[in-house]
Amino acid sequence: MGLNGCCSCVKYLMVLINILFWLIGLTIVITCAWALTDPTFMLSMASYHHYHIGLYVFLAIGILTILGACLGCCGVCRESQCLLVSFFCAILLVMVAQIAAGAWAFHNKEKLDDIVRAAVKSSVQEEYGRSSMSSRTVTFDALQKNLKCCGADGPGDWATSRFNNVDRTNIVEIAVSSMNVFYNIPESCCKDDLKDNECELSRRLKFGGPLNNAIYQQGCVDKLIEIVYENWVTLFAITAAVILLELVSLTFALSLCCAVRNQHYKA
Repeated sequence: MGLNGCCSCVKYLMVLINILFWLIGLTIVITCAWALTDPTFMLSMASYHHYHIGLYVFLAIGILTILGACLGCCGVCRESQCLLVSFFCAILLVMVAQIAAGAWAFHNKEKLDDIVRAAVKSSVQEEYGRSSMSSRTVTFDALQKNLKCCGADGPGDWATSRFNNVDRTNIVEIAVSSMNVFYNIPESCCKDDLKDNECELSRRLKFGGPLNNAIYQQGCVDKLIEIVYENWVTLFAITAAVILLELVSLTFALSLCCAVRNQHYKA
């Protein structure tokens, strides 16, 4: 005999919650798989050990979330204590992993900023414009256009970039010998409302000289950090909503387990 009354409503809510968990888990798995296989994702972040660790942790969370959603749906439909307990354990592990990852990220936020800054700086000075890395050039152009930024810390980064055919084997000699020369910046650094000829003229800058108002002044790393800080309330609200949903699902799972056990005793 199936559960009825309030338990019946809880069953339907559990199914809806698990469908949502399944979609969230699938999104995380697809995103992590793309990041691990696409060499242009996040520019050259794949060269950092912590980047790989983070992706694998999120991939495990995504897989566990999908597994938990499947166990939850099956447990509800079959009214199985074993499956409901398995769902409870899976979602509890996901919650612990989320809290641990958040705590680690908060504790190491300065280190994460340095990793992002170093990765973007490397893309600007070592990889942009090279024929062997054309996909990363396209990616960084899109980043500069969409975020309205230029370079890693600013347009001056391009002065010592391979984009300007600079040999970076001796960076000290570069800084000394380049004081009176001009350097070019990518077209993606130009503001959107410029004509083609205006952009072409604005792209040529003097090393150590004043910046042209026709180009974006802010570096892309600072812009990325600024966007995160501007949207931290939204990010926090989404994270809190997911954790709250997980807590509700755990409560529902325990309630259904008790109801199923009581029903078996009555039978």
